[in-house]
Amino acid sequence: MRVATDIGGTFTDLVYVNENGQVEIAKDHTTPPNFEKGVMNVIDKNISNKEEISTFIHGTTVIINSLTERKGAKTGLITTKGFRDVLEIARGNRPDLFNIRYKKPEPFIERYLRKEVNERLNYKGEELTPLDTDQIKEIIDYFKKEKVEAIAVAYLHSYVNPSHEKETVRIIRELWPEVAVSASYEVTQEWREYERTNTAALNAYVKPAAANYVNKMQNELTEFNKTSQNFIMQSNGGTTTFEESKKVPINMVESGPVAGIYGAAVLGNLIGEKNIIAFDIGGTTAKCSLIENGEVKVSTDYYIERNNRNAGYPIKVPVVDIVEIGNGGGSIAWLDDAGALKVGPESAGALPGPVSYGQGGTEPTTTDANLLTGRLSAKNFDYDVDLELVREVIRNKIANHFDMTVEEAALGIIKIANSNMLNALKLISIRKGHNPQDFTLVAFGGGGSMHAPDLAKELGVGKVIIPVASPVFSAWGMLMSDLRHDYIKTYIARVGELKLDEMMKQWNEIEQDGHKQFAQEGIEEGDVVFHRFADMRYIGQEHTVKVPVPSGAWTEKELHEIVDKFHELHEKNFTFRLDGTETEIVNLHVTAFGKVEKPEIQKIERNTTLEEAKIETRNVFFDAPAGWTETNVYQRELLPVGEIVQGPAIIEEKAAATVIYEGQTLMVDDYGNLIIETGANENEK
Repeated sequence: MRVATDIGGTFTDLVYVNENGQVEIAKDHTTPPNFEKGVMNVIDKNISNKEEISTFIHGTTVIINSLTERKGAKTGLITTKGFRDVLEIARGNRPDLFNIRYKKPEPFIERYLRKEVNERLNYKGEELTPLDTDQIKEIIDYFKKEKVEAIAVAYLHSYVNPSHEKETVRIIRELWPEVAVSASYEVTQEWREYERTNTAALNAYVKPAAANYVNKMQNELTEFNKTSQNFIMQSNGGTTTFEESKKVPINMVESGPVAGIYGAAVLGNLIGEKNIIAFDIGGTTAKCSLIENGEVKVSTDYYIERNNRNAGYPIKVPVVDIVEIGNGGGSIAWLDDAGALKVGPESAGALPGPVSYGQGGTEPTTTDANLLTGRLSAKNFDYDVDLELVREVIRNKIANHFDMTVEEAALGIIKIANSNMLNALKLISIRKGHNPQDFTLVAFGGGGSMHAPDLAKELGVGKVIIPVASPVFSAWGMLMSDLRHDYIKTYIARVGELKLDEMMKQWNEIEQDGHKQFAQEGIEEGDVVFHRFADMRYIGQEHTVKVPVPSGAWTEKELHEIVDKFHELHEKNFTFRLDGTETEIVNLHVTAFGKVEKPEIQKIERNTTLEEAKIETRNVFFDAPAGWTETNVYQRELLPVGEIVQGPAIIEEKAAATVIYEGQTLMVDDYGNLIIETGANENEK
């Protein structure tokens, strides 16, 4: 039995393949701060034969929570003499350009815990000043007195030659074996000292919490099953073993959200949709990512807490390119100082949750608004819903202020939430030079199916797909994921002066490291697949373009083809090309996959009729002039394959509802996905 679990802000999701090969899904409440309890709860309630679990895959929010809530370890930094303040200096390219009161982000490590050591390498990795080991011993004594729990080590140019960092780590482990230590060369081998130092610092900051969490999860699992293979989702869209995840836990910073993005790419490949906007609406946040020609975009230019006012904190590890906003089912509706209606980013979370949960929530949320407008049914909640209380809260907090009906206020909340989500979708598509009309929207998460048809029409997207297991689709994506490691190494070389033998030696060394790591994870050599990329740029440029390059030995012919491909991609990314201008390679990037067994996606057989699938007809409140409209409600699991459902209609399933509007149509495909034609592109046709 293969099992995947994903912890969200409100619910913990479960997807598993039972003994008959059928995919089953379930949800239960997230249990902060002991998140592993929620995972065990949802498994206990839904899987009776837990001892038969052969593979367990997990997505966690423990890393991003530790960072955003500042609940990591007390961390010290050891760095090259003269570079103690690199975290403070950061970058000068601030986002809020005209703000004279602008403040740079506060470093995660305070200055009194940042210590310098006499040592220096040049940019070629050659030693200029030997490592002063006596200073390291003094720093360790100082850190012990200050009760430091983790240490980051980041020396200048260690991405070329990590010998000084390795020696420092050896001394720390010898003198203080119980402290968590993280060297920058273990986390990233890319240049840029600020980004590399910050990444090493944040990795050290979350390392004790990550190890504690993974160990607790391991202990809970081994209570009923000592033989299962246990994996954790990484930010690059692949998985790794529990043991490996504890070494570089910063790779799990976006552990949960990226699985759904990867799942959307797998689904798109199955049904022939190569260009996809993946859209995930959970209880707390909405996340989206763009998949072009079947490729999930992964980059090391990732930041946390970055927005139009704050520079945020760079994390130089491979992360799926994702836009995330604080809008979901639990997002609270509120009035700002000017009396304008806002929705999010604050969420009611799992506890107390929306008012409709009856667990003590007192603020109106998007879920409450969807309930009052008839999009959700009180019959499908886990709790006894006090509809009058929900109505009263929205009336007192929102409707009375605007002198409108409760239903109009609820619809206003939904429209503001949709507007926020639409901006996120534009950021990932239009703002990056893509025409949304060329893409299909794959919507999932508890709220994805409810909001996507309206958003798609607004954005100009003609087709929406609500996949099988859509409420728990991120966990479904984990079941479809292989083990993945990304090896990125700075290697600066002008293409015109490139020594092909030296270049091949670099690729081979990286791939040998990949084979060693997969061997430790129990993956046979024949199941390992490598994909090579080179980050390239024109001479004198700052930024690079990621270019796919061939495996095996290169010839001059291949080199010319790589340069041609670079010109083509540069034009696509930056709208111009400089043929004839000299180019250079900056980074070598190898993506390594360890292939694992995955469930086969089967076509469904269903001999039902629309009449059998119909649950009821109920009033749903739509935008003017429609207002309250009698709307057919259907059971998703009973909808016949290939038969057209005309909007307006609502399709209900366990933990989600799909709302289709007037002029839209819906049908179930051979695999059980809901295919919605939004009518957005009718004019163009």
